[in-house]
Amino acid sequence: MKHFTTVLAAAAIAVCAALPAKAASVCLQTFQIDHTSVLDTKTIIFHMKGGKAWKNTLLNPCAGLNFHGFIMNVHGGTDEVCSNQQSIKVLESGNICMMGEFTPYAVPEKSKS
Repeated sequence: MKHFTTVLAAAAIAVCAALPAKAASVCLQTFQIDHTSVLDTKTIIFHMKGGKAWKNTLLNPCAGLNFHGFIMNVHGGTDEVCSNQQSIKVLESGNICMMGEFTPYAVPEKSKS
């Protein structure tokens, strides 16, 4: 029985070692968010003070998001919005949608006409 337990523990360690390391969750400080823009029903850009921008790709399309905008509640007494941990509520419809990963976003330059 002792040999079986040792083999089982070794197998568990090997499986854990083979799993890919999960990237650290990106969190944005709410007081650093200057404004947001909605690209489509699944994409929100967070424009930060200082010029940097982050794209959040929602886990699922969020009906009405690009027409009505959204509100976001920050829970737990923190001043952070983190990947895969926030929900938003679409104005007018009240749809609740889960945010996904934050990734850096390069804001396209405005063309001079």
